[in-house]
Amino acid sequence: MEFDITRTAVLFLVLVAAGVAALLAMGVMATSTVLMMVAPAMLVFGAVCLGIGIKHGEYRAGGTR
Repeated sequence: MEFDITRTAVLFLVLVAAGVAALLAMGVMATSTVLMMVAPAMLVFGAVCLGIGIKHGEYRAGGTR
């Protein structure tokens, strides 16, 4: 599968939404806690990991070591 910016963003948001929906459905935390604290933290952590992954992929594809 070829990833472009649109497909990557959609998959990223679907993954975060699935995590938030699962937490809301389980009822282990208050809804306000999930939406105001957990969801933004998931977005930031996911964006950092995505950036690291992209840079690592560029490094691996470059062939210079």
